[in-house]
Amino acid sequence: MTQWERRHEAGEVPGRWPYGLDALSAFADVRPIDLREPGLLSKARSRAGLGIRPVSDAVGITWDENAAWRMSIVAPHASRATGVIWLTDTAARGGEVGGLARVLAGCDVLWALSEAQLEPLSSLVPGPRCEYVRFAIDHEFFTPQPLPPVLRVVSVGGDRDRDTAALFRAFEIIRERMPHVELVAQTTSTLPPPPGVTIVRHLPHARLRDLYASATVVMIATHANLHVSGMTVSLEAMATGRPVTITRTPGMEDYVEEGRTGLLSPVDDPDALAAHTIDLLSDPERVAAMGAAARTVVESRFTPAHMAAQIARIVSGL
Repeated sequence: MTQWERRHEAGEVPGRWPYGLDALSAFADVRPIDLREPGLLSKARSRAGLGIRPVSDAVGITWDENAAWRMSIVAPHASRATGVIWLTDTAARGGEVGGLARVLAGCDVLWALSEAQLEPLSSLVPGPRCEYVRFAIDHEFFTPQPLPPVLRVVSVGGDRDRDTAALFRAFEIIRERMPHVELVAQTTSTLPPPPGVTIVRHLPHARLRDLYASATVVMIATHANLHVSGMTVSLEAMATGRPVTITRTPGMEDYVEEGRTGLLSPVDDPDALAAHTIDLLSDPERVAAMGAAARTVVESRFTPAHMAAQIARIVSGL
């Protein structure tokens, strides 16, 4: 049993395997492997085209492009499929992607968690088949919880595409209009928070689950991006029975349904984000209805079994 599996058995983390990939076991004999960081010699041999021969005739599946790169060096497989998360945004912003693109070109299938990534991904990595897979979360770890007795807005996450400045400005607007509302942000940003905002740095999954349960609304601000930054938090909050107010980026509507499970605002518009959140805080019946709908949507579309079925379908025949 891996360390992650032991932590899952103890109730500390969602999913027996990260990202719920253990659900693939319903479709095939799936075994985890340790993709250690390649050494300098292995990296040099790989760049020179002298990497080791495929170690397995099985299909090698990796979650993202970085894991795919490690697999290509330390445990290459004859057939490979991988998710791609960061590559398209890195390329759009002028970053170097040539090395990863060459690795991905050796895959049979690439998948993205946002349909908006498919066209640029196909252009960056011609050859492999590109597919869309809806993301999922462990709906048995994040479960419906009663609404808290006090109004509270919670924001979670700190990946490279979170717009902390817009988030903090939205918090300021909410505090000006509704000073009795509690405001909490889990973030690693060093930007000074506005008065009245409680900052939480790092939370284990079990405490993160409690933080969602303490929220009335979960609010997320992001920069423009193609990989749907914020979808994990959105689905975890929805599974808890909370509506989401979030920036509208390409692909976000596949995860947060406007007016049913959340409210979407334009990029770089903290006023709209705050207004949506205030609207919900002012209407507890709507919050409850949207939270219940959010949980239903997660159960019907965004469970590990749903995601595993999609991955199994696109890798079948490899």
